[in-house]
Amino acid sequence: MTSLRAGDSRYARQTRFPAIGESGQARLLSSAVAIVGVGALGCVVANHLARAGVGKLTLIDRDVVDRSNLQRQMLYDEADAEDGTPKAVAAAARLKAVNGGIAIEARVADLNAFNAEALLGGADLILDGTDNFGVRYLVNEYSAKHGVPWIYAGAVGASGMTFTVLPGRTPCLRCLFPEMPPGGALDTCETAGVLSPIVDTVSSVQSMEAIKLLTGRTDALRGTLLRIDLWDSQWQSLDVGSARNEACPVCAMRVFELLEGDEPAGAASASLCGRNTVQVSPARPLALDLEAQGNRLRRSGALELTPFSLRLRLRDGLTFVLFDDGRALVIGSDDPAVARRTYAELMGE
Repeated sequence: MTSLRAGDSRYARQTRFPAIGESGQARLLSSAVAIVGVGALGCVVANHLARAGVGKLTLIDRDVVDRSNLQRQMLYDEADAEDGTPKAVAAAARLKAVNGGIAIEARVADLNAFNAEALLGGADLILDGTDNFGVRYLVNEYSAKHGVPWIYAGAVGASGMTFTVLPGRTPCLRCLFPEMPPGGALDTCETAGVLSPIVDTVSSVQSMEAIKLLTGRTDALRGTLLRIDLWDSQWQSLDVGSARNEACPVCAMRVFELLEGDEPAGAASASLCGRNTVQVSPARPLALDLEAQGNRLRRSGALELTPFSLRLRLRDGLTFVLFDDGRALVIGSDDPAVARRTYAELMGE
């Protein structure tokens, strides 16, 4: 990690802000932040925090760059989409060019109960850049279990919301939303679209909350659930302090059913928002030798091996992207049954 050197002008404008100063900047430089999801939201917060001088950023994302991302995901370009570069890898490369004095770690992974402790361990703060409520509820459990604050954010269409969760002081996500929304209950960027300015706005508020927290200025934290609709120019700040539930199974009763639940029985699939793509995950993460897998699969189609993935263009028009943890993206279909069948045919499970 970097240290604040005399005469270093990089953070000069930031340290002149009285509430931060050199002591606040030193705290930023000694902080570690995990960003879960480096899509539209995650790109903005990662960009702000890298430029602000957060000492270590861990970028966690399961996906690869696609052309449909370029409308709003500011850290990627057409070459990344053409190459199918993992988002975490492409984002880390951009940010290292922006600030070579901080530590930036790319983790190409799907956050789950098996890897949450390893991926989030050591973080002083967790930022939500995901589009998946299951992952958010998992992060919420990790936050309550370890006393690590996290900042929830979401955006769809032209509206979004964000809330800062401080374990032991504020309601947790489960207090505010006791039941996870069922599939199909909420609009997504696939059904309602998403405009880039709302992403930037929500994530900028999220980033400012992160800077306040990391510099020790918790007195300046917003403390409300903020809803923003940029199309209708509406900002709504909801006081949810009284929503803390003394019977909450997570933050009060400390039951962590997602983190510590039973092992899933088999492979799971999930469509990726706004993409003609389905992710298929094995019951538990594997440790695959991608070169060996490439030798085994090369007769099935046109194969490309990268340091991060194996990309197989199948004869039926689908593309199969395999990662070393056993996850795969099946590109060219939004049907989970087709994706699981393709995975089973190629991987034998």
